[in-house]
Amino acid sequence: MNLRKIKLGFVPANRGFFSSALAAKMRGQAIDAMSALGIEVVVPSPEQTKVGCVMSIAEAEVAARLFREADVDGIVIGAVNFGDEQSAAWAVKKAGLNVPVLIFGCQEEETLTMQTPRRDSFCGLLSIGEALRQIGVPYTVATRPIVFPTDEAFKKDIDWFARVCRVVKGVRNARYGQIGARLEAFWTCRFDEKQLQKLGATTVVLDLSEALAGAKAIKDDDPELAATIASIRDYADVSKVKEESVLRSAKLELFLKRWGEANQIDAFAIQCWTSIQANYGVCSCTTMSRFGDVGKPSACEADILGAMSMHALMLAAGSPAGLADWNNLHNEDDELANIWHCGVFPATFAKEKPRLGVQEIIAGSGAATYDDSQGTVEFVAKPGPITLGRVTQDSDGLWRAVVAQGAFEDNPAVTFGGYGWCRIPGLQRLYREVLLRYFPHHVGIVQGHVGNVLYEAFGNYLGFKVHHAGQAAPGEYTPSLPF
Repeated sequence: MNLRKIKLGFVPANRGFFSSALAAKMRGQAIDAMSALGIEVVVPSPEQTKVGCVMSIAEAEVAARLFREADVDGIVIGAVNFGDEQSAAWAVKKAGLNVPVLIFGCQEEETLTMQTPRRDSFCGLLSIGEALRQIGVPYTVATRPIVFPTDEAFKKDIDWFARVCRVVKGVRNARYGQIGARLEAFWTCRFDEKQLQKLGATTVVLDLSEALAGAKAIKDDDPELAATIASIRDYADVSKVKEESVLRSAKLELFLKRWGEANQIDAFAIQCWTSIQANYGVCSCTTMSRFGDVGKPSACEADILGAMSMHALMLAAGSPAGLADWNNLHNEDDELANIWHCGVFPATFAKEKPRLGVQEIIAGSGAATYDDSQGTVEFVAKPGPITLGRVTQDSDGLWRAVVAQGAFEDNPAVTFGGYGWCRIPGLQRLYREVLLRYFPHHVGIVQGHVGNVLYEAFGNYLGFKVHHAGQAAPGEYTPSLPF
């Protein structure tokens, strides 16, 4: 996974009545803490503003210019003492970037005495929040709003906020490749492309026939083909499929990789049955699984909003995402669901080395031959925490998202394809929300718990109605952290 480094603008909000030395100290500690997380910090230098902080309109405009020139992904306002609310808000307004904003304040140096130099940021942060509200800027409050930047709580909040920024910017600027038409049988994959563009993401369409013709046109002596075949053999056990199937998968992967690079594609949605089996002779699952494993999420059945869901999950977690069906409820456990798909999960999820197999539903139904239905990536998911998420549009075109957290666990129940038994607290209530609130049968999944990231990104900055099992008012974002 090669995710772009996050860039944050930093406004150390100063006020002249308070100690500049203490302000500079907190500024330095905050920069060090953010830099230690691999974040690029854009902040006025002590040569550009007094002690490198911001406490006037002129200094705010210096910060705003730096943020614009660097095209920062988010802005952090730190009340290094009481802070000047007007200049802090002005820096955000003049930057004009429409990016997430995090506010926090710095703790007092010691228990107050008559001689203690004061910060009063507990009070000043309230004024900064009010100023941002007055100019209509949505903002995020740290889970522990008043901290020392050296505290572990500050580092966790900055890491969380950086992930929120990555999701917001990634989705707003995404390019999703739709390879082939939506399956006629699947209304669940319908979407409004104009509304997606209004959000900021672009759909780039390629007819499936062009993709298949492009794959067939790749010559057997293409310099990259042998390396791709070798990589597939290393990726999964190929002993149960034909050599020709591996070759076809490699050619399809190579064509789509080149097309994706030429068109700056962030995620794919592929018409994965049954035309590709009939006209090319292999499932697209191997290609899709391998793309997901290197940070190019690939959704089944030309499901663009499924691809968008996977992309957001990947950006939040910084690790590969998959697309699944909420497939079966365990007959003995109301909080245990089989999270399944026919063979497209990234190998990162696997408990053991995956194997290439046959799409049994397609082949068994007679929709394609067994020889032409090879290429699924089959395994059981390893135990561990996962986040599930789905973005959709309701019948009025409004954006909605559902977010859940759970964990894959070992269970003796078995099936084919790629799957894991996932324990989801409050599953029955969540399932009712999924049924009642417009969500289809596809759900994105990623390893780790990043529900808070998605809740904040979707609800506060992208304007979605967000649903999860534990919230009191379904579909209503609130600044509290629910997970």
